[in-house]
Amino acid sequence: MNQEALIRELATLRERIDEIESQLAKPSALDRLRPKGMYPAYDVTAGCVLGMFGAATSLLFNVVGSLVVGQHPLQIIRVYLTFPMGEQAFDPRVSNDLLLAVGCCLYLGTGMILGVPFYLLFKRLGQGQSMFKQFVLATGLSLAIWVINFYGVLSWLQPMLFGGNWIVRDIPEWVGASTHLVFGWTIWLAHPFGVFVPKEPMKETL
Repeated sequence: MNQEALIRELATLRERIDEIESQLAKPSALDRLRPKGMYPAYDVTAGCVLGMFGAATSLLFNVVGSLVVGQHPLQIIRVYLTFPMGEQAFDPRVSNDLLLAVGCCLYLGTGMILGVPFYLLFKRLGQGQSMFKQFVLATGLSLAIWVINFYGVLSWLQPMLFGGNWIVRDIPEWVGASTHLVFGWTIWLAHPFGVFVPKEPMKETL
């Protein structure tokens, strides 16, 4: 092969290298789908999961506390079931194990729902703050949810719908506040696992 043919082949190879490098520089379909910044759907999902963990922890806290004071371990579930059932929730003939299991599921589901606004507010206000400031923020948000739920909503909604105010009446203030605090503190401790970290696309080199 003469020198001119070698030069032409070398030029062709260089063009091919430029073409390959240009293709590698373009983002792949997967890279285009990968979020680069805010990811609201992820935050909502994280709030649901963390809220479920917070509800499970607060339920366990109540079970242990009820056993210590000699009450039924799921007494708080019985009280919360008065919202859909009224005073029948306390009737042993009605409040069976299956109903209590459904009540536990509703309790966890409520925690998932409340976990979304809690986590979104906590993330927005607590991002970049120290652990102590985040603890104070979680405490304030927990107590705010307790006050709003009990005295801003249930105190008038349950009597209007079911003719009684069992939740606010039968759950002592310290129990209601501590239950919500355990819920919020659990999210505070577990929230690093829910933080979305954008990933940079991997770049291949020749």
